[in-house]
Amino acid sequence: MPFPRFLALVGGLITALAIGPMLGAVALAADPTVVVRPGDTLTGISKRHGVPVTDLVQLNAISNPNRVYAGQTLRLGIAPTPATPAPTAAAPGAHVVGRGENLTTIARHYGVTVAAIVAANGISNPSRIFGGQQLIIPGSAPAPAPTTAPMPPAMAVAVSSRDAVRQVIVEEAARYGVPVPFALAVAWQESGWQQGVVSRAGAIGVMQLIPATAAWVGESMLGMPVNINDQRDNVRAGVRLLAHYLARYAGNRDLVLAAYYQGQTAADRHGVYNVSRPYIASILLLERLFGG
Repeated sequence: MPFPRFLALVGGLITALAIGPMLGAVALAADPTVVVRPGDTLTGISKRHGVPVTDLVQLNAISNPNRVYAGQTLRLGIAPTPATPAPTAAAPGAHVVGRGENLTTIARHYGVTVAAIVAANGISNPSRIFGGQQLIIPGSAPAPAPTTAPMPPAMAVAVSSRDAVRQVIVEEAARYGVPVPFALAVAWQESGWQQGVVSRAGAIGVMQLIPATAAWVGESMLGMPVNINDQRDNVRAGVRLLAHYLARYAGNRDLVLAAYYQGQTAADRHGVYNVSRPYIASILLLERLFGG
């Protein structure tokens, strides 16, 4: 979410794509939970239960990993078992996802592209894979990336059903000089192109803007108030913010998306947080799916 996302009360991103509401997220059965105690931090909970902080963030759609609150219930992601099971054997040309892995690290290990794994497995949400999931690895050597990655069928259906929202995003991207596939990717990541989405952090609409962000964009960039409950205003403010970040970071997609997700101040001072990397990787893949 855009600046100042980290000033919002703890909450989560919308929907399922950490990146948004893309289809096909898989729920874990018998998913254990823990209730946050006074003084707890994600790091402490991670050490206590043996679950990486990045897993806790993704499983619970936490937008600010430095802020959890007493009484909050967190999913741990891996159901307890009475004994350590034997490792699942992967079929030839397959990989069993380990805890804490993501598509980027798996692709790098096998020397293939994330897009190739997504296409081979029909993955509709590149940032949501789970421990024990078996993935087909399409080849051991990298191949030239296609200009446009194939879009999973379930996602294609959802995209076609939201064409009116897509058109608004296209128009506003053209207005502010933002590459259309990039704007489409951010909006899909954030809300699945749905104006009715509201996150636990109070982010609203297609571009998942919080009121403080909308007010800042309206005053400093648009010169007009922004009604984030209005679809056109919401998209316009979000796309204008992307244009601001593209100019500020000289087109560096990683920093642009880090600023949108972490906040501008955090991106300026600290660069890309590790927790932001799956979000960024997912949007860059989406950009290719949308023709970028």
